[in-house]
Formats: sequence, C-alpha cells, structure tokens
Amino acid sequence: MSSITVPANEEALDEITEFIDGELAKVGCPPNIQIQMTIEEVFVNIANYAYENGEGNAEITCTILDDPLTAEISFKDSGVPFDPLAQADADISEEALEEREGGLGIHMIRTYMDSVSYAYENGQNVLTVRKRLRKEADDA
Repeated sequence: MSSITVPANEEALDEITEFIDGELAKVGCPPNIQIQMTIEEVFVNIANYAYENGEGNAEITCTILDDPLTAEISFKDSGVPFDPLAQADADISEEALEEREGGLGIHMIRTYMDSVSYAYENGQNVLTVRKRLRKEADDA
C-alpha cells in the first residue's frame, strides 16, 4: 500500500495520475485509461466541491491486490460529507444526454470500475474503487 497527500486543487491531478501509473508499473501493468478517467473525475470533484473555503488536502492510497490482480484506490478528504453513491442513477437516455452538461461522473465510474464504495470515517469522505488489471505480458 502506498499513498500520497496533495492539495485539493486541480493542479495536483498530474501528480496523482503519475503516482497511480507508477504503482501499476511496479507490478508490470501499463497505464489504464479507465483508471485514469476515474482518478480525474473523483479528484476534480474533490478539488471543486469538498472544501467550502477551497482549501484542503486529499489523500490517495493505492493497494495492489493479488489473485486476481486488482488495483484498489482510495480517495480521502476532510471536506463536506458527501456520498456520491447515494445520488440517483443518471438518466442516460438520448434526450437527456442531448440536454445534459456534466453529471455523468458517477455513472462513468460505476461503469469503468469493478466496484465502488463510499464511507464517512473519522471525519473523512472515503471513496474506494477497484479495477482488475492486466499485465503487459497478458496483452501479447
């Protein structure tokens, strides 16, 4: 298990992506676009909405689990309590999509990840996602 703590602002997104890609590389896995998109969606929401005064930190933890090889990534912040999984499912009908600007992030995360969970623990929002991995040799 490895973790980093960064300021909850969008400028830290590249650092988080590099951190996760580095953890994947340690076990022979290439960067994963679905994980990268999930990182961006979750972290941008933390940066934009978690802290009322706009200042705070986020801790991102990555654990690589064996059998099956899986990345478990947790996002923790001490911002306003918010359970994104408690929100109603997004309307993804063609009509709704034509009128919508945003709001599909949780739907996307649920689609891309194998599991998504939320907890409010010790004054912190904790969103955890899991995604099965493939090693570069598995793709050959």
